[in-house]
Amino acid sequence: MKIGVLALQGAVREHIRHIELSGHEGIAIKRTEQLDDIDGLILPGGESTTLRRLMNLYGFKEALQQSTLPMFGTCAGLIVMAKHIVGEEGYLDKLDITVQRNSFGRQVDSFESELNVQGIAEDIEGVFIRAPHIEATHGEVSVLSTVGEKIVAVQEGQYLGVSFHPELTDDYRMTQYFIEEIVKPTLMIENV
Repeated sequence: MKIGVLALQGAVREHIRHIELSGHEGIAIKRTEQLDDIDGLILPGGESTTLRRLMNLYGFKEALQQSTLPMFGTCAGLIVMAKHIVGEEGYLDKLDITVQRNSFGRQVDSFESELNVQGIAEDIEGVFIRAPHIEATHGEVSVLSTVGEKIVAVQEGQYLGVSFHPELTDDYRMTQYFIEEIVKPTLMIENV
């Protein structure tokens, strides 16, 4: 399968490495026309305000709002996928969640944690850098993981979102889960 990584900012190479370790082709997505050539899309971390500006500039907001591609958002990618952001309007409106930006503190408060992610593993490595958390879920959203009382991983249909950066570790199981358990079944349904 071909999995795209939105290549406007963030750890693009690291995500592509995880896609390749999962046995699939990773493609850096810089133009909206490339969306037609992929089976799923990863929206990487970075700075969510900058990411939104760049997505507006290059036409990705409208293209992704209309798209039914399976999507996986990490950190800032999670924020742009959320329908509700505390103190702001939602952006892509893909995940029916309320997100609180930078809820784990500033850059100096960054940390790593071993996470129990439902349906994947009990020892997923998560790197939290100025990370958001999911304050509330709505509708059909499934909570996959928490840190203390804070929700840090969710899934709703073909959309997966996490507060952390799995791509900054050698543990590629989150990416593998996205491809094998979300993208692949979505393709099978579309091809029936």
